[in-house]
Amino acid sequence: MIATHTIYTRRFRLLMALVWFFNLPVPPVVIRNDEWTWEELCHYLYEEYAFDNIVISPGPGTPSCPEDIGICLQLFSKCWDIPVLGVCLGHQALGYVHGAQVVHAPEPIHGRLSEVEHNGCQLFHDIPSGRDSGFKVVRYHSLVIDSESLPEELIPIAWTSSTTRLPFIGAKDSDKSNAHEIMTDKSVFVDPFLPKVGNRSSHLSDNGKTRNARVLMGIKHSTMPHYGVQFHPESVATCYGSQIFKNFKEITDDYWLRFWSSCKKDKSAHFDACMQVSSASRLCREFHRSFSSEKKTMDQLEVVHEDRNLVHTNAEMKGLEMLNILNVQHVGTGYKCLKLKWRKLDHLAGQVGGAKSIFCWLYGHEAENTFWLDSSSTEKGRARFSFMGGKGGSLWKQITFRLSDQSEGCSKGGGYLSLEDSQGSAKTIFLEDGFLDFLNKELQSHLYDKNEYEGLPFDFHGGYVGYIGYDLKVECGVTSNRHKSKTPDACFFFADNLVVIDHKNDDVYLLAICEESSSITQWLDDTEERLLSLNDSLRMGLERQYSHPSTFSSREAGFAAEKSREQYIEDVKKCLNYIKDGESYELCLTTQIRKPIEELNSFGLYLHLRERNPAPYAAWLSFPKEDLYICCSSPERFLQLDRNDILEAKPIKGTIARGATEEEDEQLKSKLQLSEKEQAENLMIVDLLRNDLGRVCDPGSVHVPHLMDVESYATVHTMVSTIRGKKRLDVSVVDCVKAAFPGGSMTGAPKLRSMELLDSLESCSRGIYSGCIGFFSYNQTFDLNIVIRTVVIHEGEASIGAGGAIIALSNPENEYEEMILKTKAPRKAVTDLIEFNKSNSS
Repeated sequence: MIATHTIYTRRFRLLMALVWFFNLPVPPVVIRNDEWTWEELCHYLYEEYAFDNIVISPGPGTPSCPEDIGICLQLFSKCWDIPVLGVCLGHQALGYVHGAQVVHAPEPIHGRLSEVEHNGCQLFHDIPSGRDSGFKVVRYHSLVIDSESLPEELIPIAWTSSTTRLPFIGAKDSDKSNAHEIMTDKSVFVDPFLPKVGNRSSHLSDNGKTRNARVLMGIKHSTMPHYGVQFHPESVATCYGSQIFKNFKEITDDYWLRFWSSCKKDKSAHFDACMQVSSASRLCREFHRSFSSEKKTMDQLEVVHEDRNLVHTNAEMKGLEMLNILNVQHVGTGYKCLKLKWRKLDHLAGQVGGAKSIFCWLYGHEAENTFWLDSSSTEKGRARFSFMGGKGGSLWKQITFRLSDQSEGCSKGGGYLSLEDSQGSAKTIFLEDGFLDFLNKELQSHLYDKNEYEGLPFDFHGGYVGYIGYDLKVECGVTSNRHKSKTPDACFFFADNLVVIDHKNDDVYLLAICEESSSITQWLDDTEERLLSLNDSLRMGLERQYSHPSTFSSREAGFAAEKSREQYIEDVKKCLNYIKDGESYELCLTTQIRKPIEELNSFGLYLHLRERNPAPYAAWLSFPKEDLYICCSSPERFLQLDRNDILEAKPIKGTIARGATEEEDEQLKSKLQLSEKEQAENLMIVDLLRNDLGRVCDPGSVHVPHLMDVESYATVHTMVSTIRGKKRLDVSVVDCVKAAFPGGSMTGAPKLRSMELLDSLESCSRGIYSGCIGFFSYNQTFDLNIVIRTVVIHEGEASIGAGGAIIALSNPENEYEEMILKTKAPRKAVTDLIEFNKSNSS
């Protein structure tokens, strides 16, 4: 295979397997299906000889809709001499362009496994076939090609039963190698593995009685090197998926060897292939040059390796890395040389009462302008470190961003950024390119000496702490927001002093950063002295001061739902219709409940919430200038980048209540583990996040070390998966976030189309809910959660967001009950504290 040219359908991307330049791994060139004109595409295919094959990816919609399919139909109808593989919607397009009918499947199948039988053609070489063979595939489709309508030129090559589906049981990709096959017919494309059985009708004659019960899973053209598969070979749970792509590589190699031989070229096929490799490499270089230039011209090639919105600053990043390694003292205007000082207080955390006592003692008097990234649940190694801090050093500042006013359906624009420094000086500026672009520039302006944090076992050494709201999706590929958030769309502190607690070793770390010429030892001295003075008497006083209700209140009244039970169930039914029509695989529908509050101690509420519902990614954020306080007990990591450039996502999909007894609890946990619906929900998001990480990670580095593990919390069991990859060198910290935000577990799949549909169904902005809370360290690392199980207190009102993933297997009434379950812990925390305050004042 020389190079893979992947045409991606609108609003969706898929993680591609590596391709080879004669066994050298090379990433595919990826464009959207409406990004080039037909003339531009023909130029690169037939004049530049840049690509040897094409893969047309899955996507929402139907091949009959021009907006969904773009130029892909022309590829099948006009590129008769180039190997093409269509996947899912691409498979349907191959059938549609030759006259086959695309109809509703017997039932929508998304994120579920089926066994596939095939006819042994070259695309399935070295892959077993039929029941109990081990060839299990993941399906994501609501539509199918009607096998009765296939024209003579299309040959069915694979199918599955319409009734037999399998639970996920840990299927793994096969590593079998693919033998090289030589074709014999030099006039037309002939698959050497295809049985010589005459025409299509005779080939299927043995299966005539059961034909209607079988769903077409693969087709090929009789004379063109065009193939289609309805299932997803790239899914993490599909068996033999990589073998299918290897086989397509062999098909491509064989085709071009035969093509050049038949043309009687003087050059060898190998030399021609190398020439095309060179051309493809040149295209990639042209892309990087055109992308980094500020003004793109129409005649430049704007092909994107997975995402044209990513900011590639390879030279700049390498320059910064060199400066950091050498600790250059004098640099150009716009860069800040930061110095780090830190101290370790061995085994102090337990001696002074733990994280709660430390925070209350240092910051709890007013708890204003403070943060606490709180690993309040450290069981089974879920989390290890907590970070806390407040307004203090000379570098401290608060930045608050609001998207510009948008009427319903308005496209994205910039927004207003308010900045306040440690002296109280404030200003507001307009950011035409948005908040994430600003944050990217800020982080890349920091220079530091890596030797200064050698010995620290964590990756946050100071920098930005705060949240990104859900509506910043407009800076990550979504065209518009239907609703406007009442809360700021992003709010961060720049923390130059912080306290870190190592829950594993019971150590306390004090860190301070400043610009090169400043002194920072005074804060370290003062804070160490204060911590060492925290004796038993003072701890007891703190405990009395920050006491909280010891039992749950039986009352839960007072919260008003954004939508009634009937309205929510009706929205679930609308989601099911969208899924049936192929517009989405999974839609994460949400809503909000709200309650006016009077003189509620927000920090006291957070302490109560963390006690009753401890979580590994909990957080307290206090922004008094915005009258905004966030009490978060999230169990879910959105995305982390560590100092080794390893990206990790840990999506949660699948939730069930805890049992009243140990026996019932184990039964419910087992029910979650074995639920086909919950497995399908989780698998779809895992595949989505593999795609998201694949856009910014080294090819081949994305993997899933943990798939569908069950974790237990105070009120629920959850199904959690882990996806990891190695960040590419030419990708910035903010690029990583933009590639995956919002978290796929809060959107559904395909992500962009799903968010469009959800915006039309939901009646208000999600605001902070569904966004992320965490840090961006000045040393180019970050760790962010998903904002769930959270109370947002803003301008005298407490709000809680909740929802769930709607898939084809969903029951509307059950989905409503699951949404209510997810509000239980934060809702109870609010009502408990209100009742506690009333009883104390009476």
